[in-house]
Amino acid sequence: MKYAPQKPSNWCQKPLLLVIFLSLTPALLLAQEVSDHQYSSEAIQAGLAIYSRECALCHGPQGDLVSGINLRLGQFRNASSDEDLRQVISNGAAQGQMPAFNFGDQELSGLIAYIRAGFDPDGVAVRIGDPERGKALFEGKGECASCHRVNGEGPRTAPDLSSIGILRTPTNLQLNLIDPAAALLPINRPVRLVTRNEETIVGRRLNEDTYTVQLIDSQERLRSLLKSELVTYELSERPSKQSTNLTNDEVADVVGYLLTLRGME
Repeated sequence: MKYAPQKPSNWCQKPLLLVIFLSLTPALLLAQEVSDHQYSSEAIQAGLAIYSRECALCHGPQGDLVSGINLRLGQFRNASSDEDLRQVISNGAAQGQMPAFNFGDQELSGLIAYIRAGFDPDGVAVRIGDPERGKALFEGKGECASCHRVNGEGPRTAPDLSSIGILRTPTNLQLNLIDPAAALLPINRPVRLVTRNEETIVGRRLNEDTYTVQLIDSQERLRSLLKSELVTYELSERPSKQSTNLTNDEVADVVGYLLTLRGME
């Protein structure tokens, strides 16, 4: 039976979306529907109002108050597609763990948009595609595996992505794919060094302080160098905007795959 709760004093005993959010597993993500779509900024703003009114009391402002659940990071338990989320919100959870909500279509779209946007009211909601297709794109057309290491396999010339699904939001992952210039952290920019011994070293910076710099060079060797022994120390140019060769649908699939990367078992 559906009803619209009015937030009685014991409402936190039935947290909204309790059974949805635990982890995004590959099997569940296979159910992601191609029909999932981007939402407008207006929908995201509307979702913020709904979340603040109906959900924040139990899930908290950042969506992480319920053990094992993080709405902002997209840690889902029994849902992957937008339609899955709609069904759980509308029908409630089994065994009375959460109530059903009689939201209209626009209200549901707004709430899902806000979750998909990583709780950023000014952000862009993300369509999450099929992880199996995303894995094939990651290793093939996208050429991601030529630089990134996953679960002990691959080079170290770019950051290891083995746990990226719990470190970054879907919004951030999408931004890294479509606009790497805006998303690249300064510490991850490649460097080119020339030492006083006339050795040229190209690699990925790992750490840096006032006197030293640590990096993995192009032969995947860990190097630690004194800045006083360097003749030149240059950061590479940032990648250009829209440098991906993937379509929007393919970006969604790769995001779906990256969200399954939650560390080696």
